[in-house]
Order: sequence, then C-alpha cells, then structure tokens
Amino acid sequence: MELFTVVGLAAGFCTTLAFLPQAIKTWTSKSAKDISLGMYMIFCTGVVLWLIYGIMIEDLPIILTNAVTLMLALSILYFKLTFKE
Repeated sequence: MELFTVVGLAAGFCTTLAFLPQAIKTWTSKSAKDISLGMYMIFCTGVVLWLIYGIMIEDLPIILTNAVTLMLALSILYFKLTFKE
C-alpha cells in the first residue's frame, strides 16, 4: 500500500470517527434539539457527492471513509427528524 493511500485512510478515519460521539450522544439522550437540520442536510449531500467522486476515480480511502461518514451523518439526520425534543 502506498504512503498517500495510508495517509488518506488515516485522515478519513479521523474525520469519520469524529461523528461517532455525536451519534452516540444523540441516540442515548434521544434528543437532537441542538443539532442543525440545515447543516446535516447540506453535509450529507456533500458526503454523497464525495462518495460518488471516490467511486468515479476508484479511490479506496475516499470511498470507504465517505461511506462510513454518510452512515453516521444520516443516522444523526434521522435522529433529528425522528426525535421530537
């Protein structure tokens, strides 16, 4: 594996992992009142576009990290739309 691939995977891992605490906190508290709906909608759109881009250029770090980030961000968006607090 080339160095730039390792760096890309490490960077993607860190930025993806950053969403995990928010997803866990939102899930356990059953509250998303302080989460910006607009921000997460725009963010999820951007992540989908990054994922498409990664697929188009066949870049594994972009594909993997954006797929996982999208799942976490969509879960937070789902909580925002579902929880009524």
